Amino acid sequence: MADGASGSEIAKLAKEYSDLRPVVEQIGVWRRLLDDLAEAEAMLEDPDMKELAEEEIPTLKTRIPQVEHALQLSLLPRDEADTKPAMLEIRPGTGGDEAALFAADLLRMYLRYAENRGWKVEIVEQQLSELGGVKEVVAHIKGENVFARMKYESGVHRVQRVPTTESGGRIHTSAATVAVLPEAEDVDIHIDPGDLRIDTMRASGAGGQHVNKTDSAVRITHIPSGIVVTSSEKSQHRNREIAMNVLKTRLYDQERQRVDSERSADRASQVGSGDRSERIRTYNFPQGRMTDHRINLTLYKLDAVMAGDLDEVIDALAADDQARKLAEMGQI
Repeated sequence: MADGASGSEIAKLAKEYSDLRPVVEQIGVWRRLLDDLAEAEAMLEDPDMKELAEEEIPTLKTRIPQVEHALQLSLLPRDEADTKPAMLEIRPGTGGDEAALFAADLLRMYLRYAENRGWKVEIVEQQLSELGGVKEVVAHIKGENVFARMKYESGVHRVQRVPTTESGGRIHTSAATVAVLPEAEDVDIHIDPGDLRIDTMRASGAGGQHVNKTDSAVRITHIPSGIVVTSSEKSQHRNREIAMNVLKTRLYDQERQRVDSERSADRASQVGSGDRSERIRTYNFPQGRMTDHRINLTLYKLDAVMAGDLDEVIDALAADDQARKLAEMGQI
């Protein structure tokens, strides 16, 4: 950085320096503890210092493994997307109207979780069912370590409960799919304008002066991948910006998935892999139970979970992910 790197190079080097600095500091702490232990053990030979050394050695021997574990964690491969904002996409699966209502419940759960963590959420696109459920929703979440926390939520979420439309009191099972994608930046993905087809159309909504009067809604089709993105805000300019952001994010996620699958054949079996076809969690309302199937975690606090109290679940998933990576590191 001091040798006169260009602006883009400085930004890249500054990020690398920021990532490496805590590791270097942790190595320094570890080396000092080893030196202190060697010095204390040498002091055992000195009658005047022996008592002091005998007091210090047990403390050092306790601290060294703790620091070594922290150092191992700092050396784990980092997901460069962890610090990025995220796009949250929720869609109902099997279960008809009940699945759409459950999708709406999941959206409220994540909105409350985001509020608890001080994150900012913007609803990018939302389609509601007649009963107030969610047919599809895309939300942009911005804040500290959003993707690092939310990436474990990707997958199929299953609900077991008596629907409000069920008069016989029978328990139904339905599902919704959640996808959490790291937001792409311009440096992450390049889109050739020639690969895009951009259509404008009339926005649909609940009525009012902006509905069916102007062609403000925007639909962007990325021809090579077949990805289609729409945005239906009142401003056509804003819709183009939103739709392009969502498109970049989906293409970036597609590339991450491709690289991950090439890197490891068993990647899909790992926690946080983002496999959206995997059933990851069951919410059983009659028993007040939530079970995460990836780590066999069951909590009997479903009301709290649905109210956005997700930290206990996500902390357990993150810890399991770290343990897997540490085990892999030991096999190298």
